[in-house]
Amino acid sequence: MYFVDAVSAPHARTMPDEMQRALIRSRGDAGGCGPLEGCAFEAGDQLVGILGTGDFSRSLARRLVASGYQVVVGSRTPKRCLMLFPEEAEVTSQLEAVNKVDLVFVAVFPEHYSTLQELKPTLAGKTLVDVSNGLHVKRGGPSHAERLADMFPESSIVKGFNTISAWVLQTGPRDGNRQVFLCSDSSHAKSSVMALCRRMGFCPVDMGPLSSSVEIENLPLYLFPSWGTPILISVILFLFFYLYNFVRDVLHPFVTGGKSVFYKMPIETINVTLPSVALVMLALVYMPGLCAAALQLWRGSKYNRFPNWLDKWLVRRKQFGLCSFLCAAMHAIYSLCLPMRQSARYKLLNAAFKQVQEGVENTWSDGAVWRMELYLSVGILALGMLSLLAVTSLPSVADSINWREFSFIQSTLGYCALSMATGHTLLFGWDRAFDPDQYRFYLPPTFVLVLVLPITVLLGRLALLLPCMAHRLQQIRRGWERSRYIHFILPNDGCYNGLDDVSNV
Repeated sequence: MYFVDAVSAPHARTMPDEMQRALIRSRGDAGGCGPLEGCAFEAGDQLVGILGTGDFSRSLARRLVASGYQVVVGSRTPKRCLMLFPEEAEVTSQLEAVNKVDLVFVAVFPEHYSTLQELKPTLAGKTLVDVSNGLHVKRGGPSHAERLADMFPESSIVKGFNTISAWVLQTGPRDGNRQVFLCSDSSHAKSSVMALCRRMGFCPVDMGPLSSSVEIENLPLYLFPSWGTPILISVILFLFFYLYNFVRDVLHPFVTGGKSVFYKMPIETINVTLPSVALVMLALVYMPGLCAAALQLWRGSKYNRFPNWLDKWLVRRKQFGLCSFLCAAMHAIYSLCLPMRQSARYKLLNAAFKQVQEGVENTWSDGAVWRMELYLSVGILALGMLSLLAVTSLPSVADSINWREFSFIQSTLGYCALSMATGHTLLFGWDRAFDPDQYRFYLPPTFVLVLVLPITVLLGRLALLLPCMAHRLQQIRRGWERSRYIHFILPNDGCYNGLDDVSNV
């Protein structure tokens, strides 16, 4: 907290609160400034031009004005668009706007670039920032920025701001959408645009020469590019386990005894399927790490590139984990809904009526009670740890912790979550794996299939924790190589000038 002394207190009471004043005033507000020449800007503020009057252009003008820039908007119909922009920005003709500035944002549709040909002499030597996007993903060039460079060869073209939406420009940068990807063949033009990005509150990312503009233009068009494989595997696993559980729990009673239990399909069958998918997907998060460690131990080096399939698998571990968390959370919700079903009420009443008829006074079983208590407790712990892993994977949370903390949560607590989830499944199975009645149609219970991969991963992790394996793996990851030490072979005919002959190395 800051304190005001007795001398400065009177001045502080009469000083207007700068934080209460709006950054941008609309036209017509009292106290607003007139044209651009009449506005009071700080000394040295840069003039920035914008060609175009669309939504992006208006949002960009507001953000630039709020960042302290003088903005000149070029329009073919300046009088009609005057009220759409903040009063601090000057709206004039395209030719007049281009004459006043050295940096111009080209915020017009690519199909209208031809209308700017008459400005070619005026735009010579100026920096043009292309903010356009395409309608579909391009596998090759030319990009819109490259087309603009061909049309204006005497100008410096910078591709950027196309991954930032008009809404983000109005509200300001937030966490994951702070990055602005830039590329240009002119280092000076790129540096000036990067400085502008930082002043606006964004983080510029240098993507190299203008040839990278094709990939930058494709970025907003990708639809979850890293999620395709994890979602596909999740769907395949869900369909497999659902059909497997349907055959064992629904179809088998109907075929063998004519008993219709098809009511289990919407709730019970799905509730058995979801934890199966969650556990397998969680095991798939840590399986590629074991494969990578095994490859490094076998090769005796960390400098050989992993196979392409393993490289992609390692990159998509976050998506696998979030899919696992989704299935686990849905399993918890489905489990809470089980007692609400009408079928569950009928079963409870029938069981109570049967006990009364048979004269059974006490059906308490210590083994069954302990099994259920441990089963629920371990499941809750597993879901809690999995929730922590999911929250930590968010960019806003991951940026607030250091690497050691992130590694501890994602690795140590991750394996603890996998162990808890595996224990949860084992407690569910208890002694059912040895019950012949559970092998319907000679198919083993679902949890027997599910446990294969998680137990394999846990055993592999325990093997890597052995001192001999852990020490060698640590050496390799610190730069040790098995073939680093070169053995010199001394020739039989002696040495030359006191030096060994190393021609046989």
